[in-house]
Amino acid sequence: MSQLCLKLHEIANAKPRHRFPFNNKEIPKNGIYILFENGETGHGGDRIVRVGTHTGDHQLRSRLKQHFIQQKKDRSIFRKNIGRSLLNSEKDPYLKIWELDLTTSQAKAQNGHLIQAEYQRDIELKVSQYIQNNFSFCVIDMPSKEDRLYIEARMISTVSCCTECHSSSKWFGLSSPVEKIKQSGLWQVNELYKEPLSQLDMERLVSHL
Repeated sequence: MSQLCLKLHEIANAKPRHRFPFNNKEIPKNGIYILFENGETGHGGDRIVRVGTHTGDHQLRSRLKQHFIQQKKDRSIFRKNIGRSLLNSEKDPYLKIWELDLTTSQAKAQNGHLIQAEYQRDIELKVSQYIQNNFSFCVIDMPSKEDRLYIEARMISTVSCCTECHSSSKWFGLSSPVEKIKQSGLWQVNELYKEPLSQLDMERLVSHL
């Protein structure tokens, strides 16, 4: 497992790195993105802290904008998780409101009155600033949705199952109220500790480089 995770980190660290503000033309329309965070190291390089993709065709660039730019936490679970850590680290009671998902009209009707619009905009701005200042990423061009979802899930499990990949003692994710984030060292909760990459999967991944 550790050897597969080492190989995955070597691949990711060798890829061209993007930082905010990134150039859309340098990013493929479809693929898997791998996030790195300042101060986090693993396997002799920058440690992978999140793996993600997209479902819609040609939506990778749009997905990255949802994370890095668009201040709408209900459209990006990554943004929502950063906000959770920000609020939890300050013991801010507004965390309960931040948890609300208002993407549906029914949810807005039920809970919209609880939102403190100006305060929430301030939190969204802090989330954007943290992400833009602390994260970089690489991308693996992968046109097939089936391939993307399959490889993404196994990449996440490979990193989360690795016994040599750990968050630093200062990792911001340790401020999260979400136990799976703190335990895994990853900014995600789905596909953890499941089926890792096999050697055949790794060859399949390398074929896309």
